[in-house]
Amino acid sequence: MIFRFSLYGFLKNQRYFEPFLFLAFLEKGLDFGQIGLLIAVRELTTNVLEIPSGAVADVYGRRLSMILSFVAYIAAFLVFGFASHSPLLYAGMVLYGVGEAFRTGTHKALIFAWLRSQGREHERLRVYGYTRSWSKFGSAASVALAAPIVLLSNSYEWIFFAAIVPYALNIVNFLGYPKALDERGDRERSVAEVFRHTGRTLAESARRPRLRRLFLEAMGFDGVFAAAKDYLQPVLEALALTLVASWIVADDWSDTQRAALLVGPVYFALHLLSGVASRQSHRVSERAGGDEPAARLAWVGSVLIFAVLTASALSGLLVGVVAAFVALYALHNIWRPVLISRIDEHGSSSQGASLLSVESQSRRAATMVIAPLLGQAVDAATVAGSATPWWPIGVLGMVCSAAFLVTARRATTRPAA
Repeated sequence: MIFRFSLYGFLKNQRYFEPFLFLAFLEKGLDFGQIGLLIAVRELTTNVLEIPSGAVADVYGRRLSMILSFVAYIAAFLVFGFASHSPLLYAGMVLYGVGEAFRTGTHKALIFAWLRSQGREHERLRVYGYTRSWSKFGSAASVALAAPIVLLSNSYEWIFFAAIVPYALNIVNFLGYPKALDERGDRERSVAEVFRHTGRTLAESARRPRLRRLFLEAMGFDGVFAAAKDYLQPVLEALALTLVASWIVADDWSDTQRAALLVGPVYFALHLLSGVASRQSHRVSERAGGDEPAARLAWVGSVLIFAVLTASALSGLLVGVVAAFVALYALHNIWRPVLISRIDEHGSSSQGASLLSVESQSRRAATMVIAPLLGQAVDAATVAGSATPWWPIGVLGMVCSAAFLVTARRATTRPAA
């Protein structure tokens, strides 16, 4: 099953459009504010469906939920590829949000269910970190394929269509998952049970202080990361036009092709580094003395990385901004497995998918608010004539990270409910 779990992550991250998503939207005539609104629509859709979709997974079956998710993704890719104006792009984002809602939390619950069936609960961080590393290696492979597609086609449309193939293969992969991993027990399959299960999960989340804290941390780290991470793409495009274009590419190459020459290698290296970081997350936890100390170290690293990003952006040092983004991706892939392990430790196994859906909803609620505001801030910094307009990202990240770092020790020493 670890092979199937790893294959899922590898195929799921064949999102050939991902390192070029902002650039594709900019090519369609959108500005950063409009892109932020698109991201907000995606997060809003996912948020509305997040907890109910987790309850559907727990009540009707987690494997069915994953198949429905990937059908919605495929429909979204078709819309993104054909869309030429904003209304269709919003429709695509709604479909993408549906896919995210039925996927997030559900597959992690499948992994933890298998570990429980094997008596290997104590390996949750190591196994999840390992399977997540294959997701990142999948991202690296997708970049290696996506960059040549953009170079040869001189367009971003085909990278959306290409993603349909691995997503269809993943549906076949899900059909081989054991039925026992659904962990349905004797629950009835009904809409009423979905609502009852949702209510029980929300009550459990609100009652336990440790879970509330973990959901807030997800908002502070993942919420900011999701809103900020894709700004690496226009940073790389700007760097490509100032450095790479002058000595590597032909004069008649388009900005799209020039950007692909730098975006491809950087994202390839970034995802390989992220995969290694994810696979080593359990070692970081062991050396830190546990998941809680490891989380505090991650917040320290986050403050330092965003400080470097801010200073580099204000001084116009694009290489420093890129380095900060790469470090942030690596840190995120250490912190994320640690967070998921902490949630599984404090939560109930019968509510696995639902609790992880609450976590996902929490961070997406933060992204939904932050993304359009951050887009407006970057647009304003651009109009103001800043050396580079990316410094608002660093300032926001520093403030959030410092707030959680300051409150971390007090929160972890509070008695558990």
